[in-house]
Amino acid sequence: MASFSSDIRPIIGRGPSLVARSLFLGAVSIALMVADHRYGYLNSVRQTMSIVVYPIQWLVDLPSRVTHWTQDSFADRSRLRTENEALTSAMRDADLKLQTLAALTEENRRLRELNEAVGNVTDKRLIAGIMRVDLDPLRHRVLLNKGQIDGVFKGQAILDTHGIFGQVTQVGRFTSEAILISDPEHAIPVRVNRTGLRTIVEGTGSTGRLNLPFLTSEADIKVGDLLIASGLGGIFPSGYPVAEVTRVDRNPSETFATVEAKPMALLDRDYEVMLIWYQPAEVETFTGTGKKAAVPRPEKVRNPS
Repeated sequence: MASFSSDIRPIIGRGPSLVARSLFLGAVSIALMVADHRYGYLNSVRQTMSIVVYPIQWLVDLPSRVTHWTQDSFADRSRLRTENEALTSAMRDADLKLQTLAALTEENRRLRELNEAVGNVTDKRLIAGIMRVDLDPLRHRVLLNKGQIDGVFKGQAILDTHGIFGQVTQVGRFTSEAILISDPEHAIPVRVNRTGLRTIVEGTGSTGRLNLPFLTSEADIKVGDLLIASGLGGIFPSGYPVAEVTRVDRNPSETFATVEAKPMALLDRDYEVMLIWYQPAEVETFTGTGKKAAVPRPEKVRNPS
């Protein structure tokens, strides 16, 4: 009795062996690489595949990019805040230095003008700072930061860049008191620069107004005339500006004219003044009105050490 052998292998699994398939696929791969390398047949396929794969790559890379963006955003904000604070601080310091520099520049300008203004009056001079101003509206006195130790003496003339400021009335060891030409108790002999007419200017208690009480109605004086120190009394340097005439009223029924003048010195704005050692060639005494025009100059002048 004949018997039939049976093959139990599945029909689907039948085919070339695994080694044969591997060799076949390897050969196909080598053939494709050679063809692509030499002729570029797969460039279009590669570009198409990159377009298809790009959305997947973008989604895969999204979490990493979001993380980096968040970190960079916080880092940039923190860095900008730090830089902003540093720049604000630097700008504040620069503003302070600029204000200080502006103040020093202005002070240097005032001192240079003050020194140049009295350069032709005397070779010996001393800059003094105003420490205190008398609050009494009718008592125009200031306290200077120079005293006996600096050679300051009673009756010493005080000038600023524009005109005669006043003179020393009291001297202490380290400070001194000065009276302004606008004080009601102060008077100074002057002459009209245009005509040479001599008279006396008195203080009125106002820093912007002086009085000339001893000019007759016939006196040759007019608004705008410059009044300069006459040099009489030996206190103030001859020719230095004192005031400018601002008002002249003549009343035929009155013997004396009403004449007012504005001080040339900046009596209410000066910070520094100049003390001078003035030595006139000849000291004269002015007694025409009977009123003491200035504190007499001491016989012996002390020089600053």
